[in-house]
Amino acid sequence: MNNQTDRQTEILLVALELIGKKGIQGLTIKNISKEIGISEPAIYRHFASKSDILLGVLSNFKEMAIMLSEIVENYNAAATEKLDFLFSRMLDLFTETPSMVSVIFSEEIFNNDETLKSKINEIVTLHTNTIEAIILNGQNENNIRTDIDKTNLALIAMGSFRLLVKKWELNNHSFSLIEKGKAHIQIINKVLSK
Repeated sequence: MNNQTDRQTEILLVALELIGKKGIQGLTIKNISKEIGISEPAIYRHFASKSDILLGVLSNFKEMAIMLSEIVENYNAAATEKLDFLFSRMLDLFTETPSMVSVIFSEEIFNNDETLKSKINEIVTLHTNTIEAIILNGQNENNIRTDIDKTNLALIAMGSFRLLVKKWELNNHSFSLIEKGKAHIQIINKVLSK
């Protein structure tokens, strides 16, 4: 988002659209250039490779994750309300941009690219740290269970949320992610609450 030219932003948006329509394998420089109506060499003036484009998409997602983390950190509410807010914003984002799920939750496609793998790891670590901090605050305020440590509670919350989102993607978005997600968030909060 920051420090990107209008053309780079356009390329990243088209890349996400292509992933949404054709899957990650449909993301090629040729397809991007066709969709935008410019030559392949013109794409290469903005991004050195398909990996660089994916890195741009992931960097934008990381920026959103940082902003969301800062909002949650400054949000004066109980831990369960903060988790509700955080997961709800993610549901909104995934519903608005389903192709983001294909990128974020398909880590296996990045196994051969250490730069992309590292960027995914940064995003996962950022979300983990945010959720663990919320849980720890809730434990200190005595409204989140303390018989299980913050790391495992975060893993339970994040893992079950990820599975729900992945099921939505695998079922071609055939159910309301917002509706099922909101119900799931309530269950997560029940599990975490004292």
